[in-house]
Amino acid sequence: MPVNAALNIILETLPKTQSKIIPLTMAHGCYLANDIIASLTLPTHDVSSMDGYAIRAADAVTSPANFTRVGESAAGHPWQGKLHPNQAVRIFTGAHIPNGADCVVIQENASSESNSDGALITLLTKGVKGRYIRPAGLDIKAGDIVIKSGTYLSARCIGLAIAAGETNATVSISPRIGILSTGDELVAPGETPGPSQIISSNALFLSAFVKSCGAQPVDLGIAFDTPGAIHAATAKAKNLDMVVTTGGASVGSHDHVAGDLLDGALYFWKVAMRPGKPLIWGNINNIPLLGLPGNPVSTAICALVFLQPAIAKLSGGHHKNNTFSVPITTNLTKNDLRQDYVRATFENEGGCLKVRPAYKQDSSMMAVLAGSDALIVRPPFDPPKRAGELVDVLPLPRQF
Repeated sequence: MPVNAALNIILETLPKTQSKIIPLTMAHGCYLANDIIASLTLPTHDVSSMDGYAIRAADAVTSPANFTRVGESAAGHPWQGKLHPNQAVRIFTGAHIPNGADCVVIQENASSESNSDGALITLLTKGVKGRYIRPAGLDIKAGDIVIKSGTYLSARCIGLAIAAGETNATVSISPRIGILSTGDELVAPGETPGPSQIISSNALFLSAFVKSCGAQPVDLGIAFDTPGAIHAATAKAKNLDMVVTTGGASVGSHDHVAGDLLDGALYFWKVAMRPGKPLIWGNINNIPLLGLPGNPVSTAICALVFLQPAIAKLSGGHHKNNTFSVPITTNLTKNDLRQDYVRATFENEGGCLKVRPAYKQDSSMMAVLAGSDALIVRPPFDPPKRAGELVDVLPLPRQF
């Protein structure tokens, strides 16, 4: 199955979690369930964007022009009078524009005989109506939707909402994601692996990744390579919105994830991608299940391509395609029938951003993935690429 088709099936079959109202101070990393509507207009009044002098532009049609200083307007301390011809008010960034003024001349284009009211001000440039004035409502207006539902509440969004006069937000309840490792060869972190054993690192990776996506990881432990083990492990868990397994997704006689999902609970198995071909999507104990391959790189890339959008859907959010095109540093051969995710690093050559594929791409090599900062995404049957040609890249998130 093509990658996009598989992702669409996952997103179409997932429900959204319930919502709750929480203080914005606790909402970082949540998905917004309802629109946030501004109760304030910003700025509330016309304000200056520079330090200088507020004047009437009609009084400075030629330069130099002389004015009399009649007051001062600072942020939080507006001048209360009304400006008359050839009068100037000393003004600072963020201060209210005085009544009657329609222009600001920056202080670099003015000279003053003193900093006292009544002083002679000489302006060395013409006045231009509206210059260096931020009109009321330039940023937002009361009643505007400032943040739409489904938005991931970043620090920037929270700052905007608070500035707009809000203190609470209706957010989706963080989904609970069960993480189940499978394999007789696995031992828990901290244990010394015996012959033919490895440390279960995928589970800790997935736990950190799930947290970075705004969900709650639930450790379901390690399931042995026996039929029914997936059912047994998930049946013990409570209030899960989704289960993610790692390992046991292939066709070997010791791989039982797909077998445990038969009888109408297996939606698809195997995706045309590299790495990550043996991906599973189904349902177990009435819980959606995403079966990831066991190789660490395959687990990680499938998590980025499928698990991250799935968590966003469960949370009421929207999946965004963040790929863009940059030149490649080396030649690439023709791609086959699978969509390829090539580990790579960005380079800056003479001020031009380029991407260099890693020297090895084996799906077991965690060190190569850890040293990468992007994936080159090659569609099926992508023709050969020569150095300097554009390729699509998916940047790896900072917390990935």
